[in-house]
This record gives sequence, structure tokens and C-alpha cells, in this order.
Amino acid sequence: QVQLVESGGGSVQAGDSLRLSCVASGRTFSSYAMAWFRQAPGKQREFVAVITRSGVTTYYTESVKGRFTISRDDAKNTVYLRMNSLEPEDTAVYYCAARTSFGSTVIADYDYWGQGTQVTVSS
Repeated sequence: QVQLVESGGGSVQAGDSLRLSCVASGRTFSSYAMAWFRQAPGKQREFVAVITRSGVTTYYTESVKGRFTISRDDAKNTVYLRMNSLEPEDTAVYYCAARTSFGSTVIADYDYWGQGTQVTVSS
């Protein structure tokens, strides 16, 4: 069982940056592929970024490529999402998720979810 706790959300202006963190409980963090998803008001939850168990490979949804960076620190049981050049369209609740297998962009593939952190970007 893994518990995930996100933090770092907030209200910012367009063009600003934020760094989200997700801390996982347990001693096997390195065995999990980690991902970030987001859900905007009135919309379905969507994939944002994923990082493999090794941390070598990352993948992003097209709309955030070049602006967002996912990374992990296994010594701290933490995955990060650095978000630069934020846009109003990035406004959403951001969730981190974990699975004990290869990285995936599919919501149903993930076993564990955090409670989410709100990101609001105003123009």
C-alpha cells in the first residue's frame, strides 16, 4: 500500500512557475512508475507527465512539452512537476499517481492516487 500526498499548488499569474511535489509513503518508491494527471473544472482527468522507475525516461502530453518537467528523488520518496510559463489553460487539480509496472499514460493503469493539489493560473 502506498499513500501519496501532493503539495505546491497555488494561484499564480500567466507566465509564472510552480513546482509540485508528491511524497510517497513506504520503502519501495523506486519500484513505482510515477505520473501526474490533472482535471480541469467540467472536464475529464487527463494525463500530464510520467517518469519511469529508473528515472531515465519521461513522457509528456503535447500541450506541456517544453514547459513542464517531471523528475524524481528516490532518496526522498518524492516526484516533482516543475511547471514553467504557466497558462490559464493549465488551471486544474493536479494528481500524482503510482503503479508497480512500466510507465503509462492511462488513468486506469494506476494503482495509487493522491488527493490532488489545486493550480489556478489567471491571465
